[in-house]
Amino acid sequence: ELNEEEYRNPTEVKMSQIVLPCHANHCGELSAGQLLKWMDSTACLSAERHAGCSCITACVDDIHFEHTIDVGKVVNIIAKVNRAFISSMEVGILVTCEDLYTDRQWKVCHAFATFVTRRTEVQLKQVIPRTQMEQMEYSLAAERRRMRLIHAEIITDLLSSSTAQLGTRECQQHQDAVPAEKTRVESVELVLPPHANHQVSTFGGQIMAWMENVATIAASRLCNAHPTLRTIDMFHFRGPSHIGDRLVLKAIVNNSFKHSMEVGVCAEAYQGGEPLRHINSAFMTFEVLDGDRKPCTLPRIRPAPVDGKRRYQEAIARKKIRLDRKYIMSCKQTEVPLSVPWDPSNQMYLSYNNVSALKLMDTRNNWVLTSEKNKVRLYTLEENHMLFFKVEMHVSVPAEQTFHLLSDLRRRKEWDRHYEECEVINQADEDDTLYRVATPSVSKGSRGQDFILLASRRKPCDARDPYLIALRSVTLPTHPPTKDYTRGEVLCAGFSIWEESSFLTKITYYNQATPGVLPYISTDIAGLSSSFYSAFSACSHFLEANKDTLQAQ
Repeated sequence: ELNEEEYRNPTEVKMSQIVLPCHANHCGELSAGQLLKWMDSTACLSAERHAGCSCITACVDDIHFEHTIDVGKVVNIIAKVNRAFISSMEVGILVTCEDLYTDRQWKVCHAFATFVTRRTEVQLKQVIPRTQMEQMEYSLAAERRRMRLIHAEIITDLLSSSTAQLGTRECQQHQDAVPAEKTRVESVELVLPPHANHQVSTFGGQIMAWMENVATIAASRLCNAHPTLRTIDMFHFRGPSHIGDRLVLKAIVNNSFKHSMEVGVCAEAYQGGEPLRHINSAFMTFEVLDGDRKPCTLPRIRPAPVDGKRRYQEAIARKKIRLDRKYIMSCKQTEVPLSVPWDPSNQMYLSYNNVSALKLMDTRNNWVLTSEKNKVRLYTLEENHMLFFKVEMHVSVPAEQTFHLLSDLRRRKEWDRHYEECEVINQADEDDTLYRVATPSVSKGSRGQDFILLASRRKPCDARDPYLIALRSVTLPTHPPTKDYTRGEVLCAGFSIWEESSFLTKITYYNQATPGVLPYISTDIAGLSSSFYSAFSACSHFLEANKDTLQAQ
């Protein structure tokens, strides 16, 4: 086992800065723009250390600032490359604050940025994860990348759905509302050598800082007070900017909610008489805090004519997305509510959460072998009053065929006696399916159980990833519990399928044993029964028997 104390990731870069008055706003707090500059510089140095050539910021995931930082405190930033793809890499950034007088440290934010190399011919070398934590981030990086690639589609879909049609009438009713036009800000910056990196492109962090500045002014105009930046939504840099560019920055408050407001910011560049180039757009959420650091109630906003209504509605949709994302993705695995209501607008985040939970189980390394019979191994792990188990075996069936056969849950009853019925409720998309599964009763006279399961399939991102089939419970208004069955819950279960050669596949089945699942497995865990062995032997026979008849789905 690697000693994590002695080991240091080769891509890790640390920056420590003492917050001076020149870094702060008039409230004596570190300006968010300055922090974004430091974060971007640290992450860029980490990316360049891995790539061996200059890199530029392509996009930044959501950033949620948990605390403000006062003058005199020390900001510590650690950045390291979690995973490299062909021409892009994900850099994880952790920001903590340190009080030198009390020795106290606390987390400010955790962010993920994507960097690309400036030289298109460079193919990035792989990152080799060495610790369990690195393995976890490496594994989740593929899932986060998938989400980045379809983030724009999620927003578009949500805006075209009924969710976005909220609030148009409501926004007309507030006679005392502040006109959005009052908050509009436009400012210009000339890009000079100190604003550029060593490759004469404007630093991504500098552009973010300028955008944060105009957004703060717009937010202040709504509330006539100093606002605090809470969140920046995921955004992409659309194109580069260089020394000599004039950067035009525009901001306006799109909508205000009870305790928060969303400000839209746009950065465009031009040189001489050429047309404006769109550099990027971002959405920033601000709060206004009172003397006890509690959020104040904000004035309502009256959208500007024409375009303002669209922005007002889009802000409502984005708020829903932010809440879904926070609710589903930022929960620690032990705190996730067992069944989250599924609907098309949160499908992406539930799918991410489903696959991430399975990947986290797959990266754990403290499993205990409980029993082994004919090369079927049963492992258990107890943590935080929860029991996890996994079953491992090898089959002489190609990995892709194994994946297709196991990912259709309707066929599971052919080998698993616990699957009495299984129907598809909703084929959400190619990778996500909702099923209702019914299982027989465990003891005489008791009712059977049924489960509403979200099954999320993933093909490997590259040869260093497994095929995955992740399962978790969700709730659907169309399928409430019935009197014939007890509604069971699956927090996290599924298959990890590794290709060991073209004809040998390792299958690992995982389950986070919730109370609904325990009656089926308690005798196996205690070593009193071998039903696992018989189920997985049956699974092996099922795969062997069907490997030639498979029609690729």
